[in-house]
Amino acid sequence: MTRRTAARPRRAPAPPDPRRELLRDMLRIRRFEERCAELYSSGEIRGFVHLCIGEEAVSVGVNRALTEEDAVVSTYREHGHALARGVPAASVLAEMFGRATGCSRGRGGSMHLFDTSRRFYGGHGIVAGGLPVAAGLALADLMRGEPHLTCCLFGDGAFAEGEFHETANLAALWDLPLLLVCENNLYAMGTALAREHAQTDLAARAASYGLIAWTADGMDVLAVEHAARRAARAVRDGAGPCFLELRTYRFRAHSMYDPDRYREKTEVEEWKRRDPIDLLAGRLRAEDGLDDDALALLEKDVAAELDEAVERAREGAPEPAADLLRYVHSPAGEAS
Repeated sequence: MTRRTAARPRRAPAPPDPRRELLRDMLRIRRFEERCAELYSSGEIRGFVHLCIGEEAVSVGVNRALTEEDAVVSTYREHGHALARGVPAASVLAEMFGRATGCSRGRGGSMHLFDTSRRFYGGHGIVAGGLPVAAGLALADLMRGEPHLTCCLFGDGAFAEGEFHETANLAALWDLPLLLVCENNLYAMGTALAREHAQTDLAARAASYGLIAWTADGMDVLAVEHAARRAARAVRDGAGPCFLELRTYRFRAHSMYDPDRYREKTEVEEWKRRDPIDLLAGRLRAEDGLDDDALALLEKDVAAELDEAVERAREGAPEPAADLLRYVHSPAGEAS
């Protein structure tokens, strides 16, 4: 006589590691930027183009701390910020192709990506130009009693502009729900931070205005996400405006026009050893069993998305000449 044994309950499969999604998001931005460099070199994209290769951890990590109702204001190096925010790659590329199907109807190009449906307010071509806009958005939410925050991303070069100091002062004075995020890549265009500023501790300078401020590793997406969540929580809890200095590095030149003669190649290579994508992939290989096949699948998925986005952008029509003055003036009766 055989004894029946109770069947062991099957274990539910382990949920996917959320860090893999972070890896995919960074990889998507990296491949998007590389595709932009190819399209620019072939002449399909024109004008100024500023790539964020090397800084993907900032875009992805900061966005994870934000809600859909929060507002985001960016700089002219904003492709990664827009993609992380959810602006479709096809919409961004169509904008860069000058098509009416672009997120700014082809009128802004690479430096002026806007998508109000996602509360993404630029894309500003002037250094520090987005900071006063961000203060205004935060003030509007505060006056309406909305429980949102505004996140403003900008580079270290903004510290040489009055807009940063005016915005920091007013944010602290008015207790605005504002999260200021400085992508410190050590160079304001071609000038090293230490050659321009006597005090290079940007978090300390921000704290002098009464902002809650600290520094995080901008090459580690997990450190960025942790710092951004902590800062966003403080803003939402009424602790006041916060400032994050995320120390990062761009692997390519300032823009596609820049010959990049102000940096030593050895410095660039040293920073590349801390590539944010490689850092996370290495951690996932060690802790989550990520292998070459899984990475290849991610690459294939991203490549397919970008191939489709490029074709859709190419198919878009330019805005008709008859609409040249559209959106330039407010219709009669709307302005006060």
